[in-house]
Amino acid sequence: MGSTASLERPTGVRYGVLALLCALAFVLYLDRICISQAAEFIQEELGLDNTQMGYVFGAFILAYGLFEVPTGRWGDRYGSRKVLLRIVLWWSVFTALTGCVWRFSLDSGWRIPVWSDWSIPVLFDSLMLLILIRFLFGVGEAGALPNTARVIARWFPADRRGPAQGLINTAMLVGGASAPVAAANLIKLIGWRLTFSFFASLGVVWMVIFQHMFRDHPSDHPQVNEAERRLIEAGIAPDHDPKTHPPIPWSLVLGSANVWLLGSIMTCTASVTYFFFSWYPKYLHAGRGVGEAESGWLASLVLLGGAVGSTAGGFICDALVRWTGERPWTLRLVGALALLLGAGAMWSSVACNSALVAAALAGLTCLMILVEVTAWWAVVTAISGKHLGALFGLMNSMGIFGALLSPVLLGRYVDWRQELGYVGRDQWDPAFTVYALILLVGALAWLFVDAGRSAVNTPAPGVRGRGEEEIAPC
Repeated sequence: MGSTASLERPTGVRYGVLALLCALAFVLYLDRICISQAAEFIQEELGLDNTQMGYVFGAFILAYGLFEVPTGRWGDRYGSRKVLLRIVLWWSVFTALTGCVWRFSLDSGWRIPVWSDWSIPVLFDSLMLLILIRFLFGVGEAGALPNTARVIARWFPADRRGPAQGLINTAMLVGGASAPVAAANLIKLIGWRLTFSFFASLGVVWMVIFQHMFRDHPSDHPQVNEAERRLIEAGIAPDHDPKTHPPIPWSLVLGSANVWLLGSIMTCTASVTYFFFSWYPKYLHAGRGVGEAESGWLASLVLLGGAVGSTAGGFICDALVRWTGERPWTLRLVGALALLLGAGAMWSSVACNSALVAAALAGLTCLMILVEVTAWWAVVTAISGKHLGALFGLMNSMGIFGALLSPVLLGRYVDWRQELGYVGRDQWDPAFTVYALILLVGALAWLFVDAGRSAVNTPAPGVRGRGEEEIAPC
C-alpha cells in the first residue's frame, strides 16, 4: 500500500504564483506603453519633435537591453523574490517621475567642438531630463522577464511550462492593450502627469501582495504539499539543484549558434513590436486621421491580437510537440511559420484604406509574433539550464538593436518624409514594407535553431547536446 504522501492530491500554489506573474506582466506593459498614448501631449507641452520623442522611447530600450543580463544573474544568485521586489519599486518610482518633467532649458553657453563648425552645446533641458528618467525606468523593467522565466522554471513541471509562459505573455499584451485606452481616458480626466502617477501606484500594490505570497522555491512555501513539490520537480535532472549557481560557462554560451540565432530573431521581432508599443497610436492619428479616442481603441486591438497569440502559442506549441514527439524541428517550424504569416499581414495592412481593417491586420501580425515568442521562450528555457535568468536576459537583450533603432529611426524617417513634402499615410506607410522584410529575416533564422542543443553543456562525443534539464514539451 502506498504512503499517505503518495495518495495526497497536489496543492495548487503554483497557480497562485502564475497569477502573481501575470499581474506583474500586466503592470509591466501598462507602465511601459502608456507613454505612447501620452506622446502627443508630452511633445506639445515640452516642445519636442518626432525625432526627439524617438530618443525618449529609445532611452528606455537602451537601458532595458543593457541591464537584462545583470538583473537576470542577480535572480540566479540571490533569488527572484528579492530582485523582483526591488525592481518593481524602482520602475514604479520612475513611472511617476515621468509625469514630473516640466519645460525648461539650462544652457551653459559652452560648446564642445566636434568637427569644422559643428559643435555640441553643453546644456540640460526638459528633453535631457525626460531621457534620463526613461533610461532609469528601463533599468528597473529590465529584470522583470528574466526573473519571470526563472520563476516559471522553478515552479512548473518541465512539460507544463508552455501554457504558463503563454498566459504571462498574454497578460503583458492585455496590459499593453489596456494602456492606450486607459491612458486616453485618464488623460482626459486628470491630465497626462497624474496619469503616470496612477499607473505607478499599481506596482506598489503588487509589491505588497507579492512579498506576502511568494517564495523562491516550492520547498520553502508553507502551503506547498509533498505531492505538488514532486510534481514540480518531475523532469528536472537529479543533479540539478536550483539553489546552487556555478559560474556561467561563457566560452560555451558565446560559442553557441543557438544563442546568436535566438538573439537575432529577438532583434527582428522587437523592431516590429516596439513600433506598435511606441508609434502606432500616433500613426493612426497623424497618418490615417483617426480621432484620439478611436486611435486608442484601435491600438488596443493590435495588442489584443498579441494577447490571443500568447495564449494560443503555449497550447499550440505544447500540442504539436506531443503530437509529433519531436521538439527541435517542431519549435523551429512554429517559429518560422508564425513570422512568415506575420510578415504577410504586416505588408497587407497598408493596402487597406479602412483603418479598422488595417489595425486588424496589424493585430494579426502581433498575434503571429507572440505565437513565435512562446516557442522562443521554450527553446531558451531548454538550452539554458540553471543559468536561465542570465541567459534569458542575454538573448532577450540582443533585441535591443531592433527595439532601439525602430522607434528612433522611424521618428527621424517620418520627420524626413515631412521635410520632403509628404503628409499623412505617405509619411508612414513605406516603413511597413521594411518591417515585413525584417520579419522574413527572422523566419529564415528560425530554420537553423536547434532546441535540443544546450548552450551551457559540452556534449559527449557522438552524443547530441542537451540542456541541464530534460528536454520536454513546451
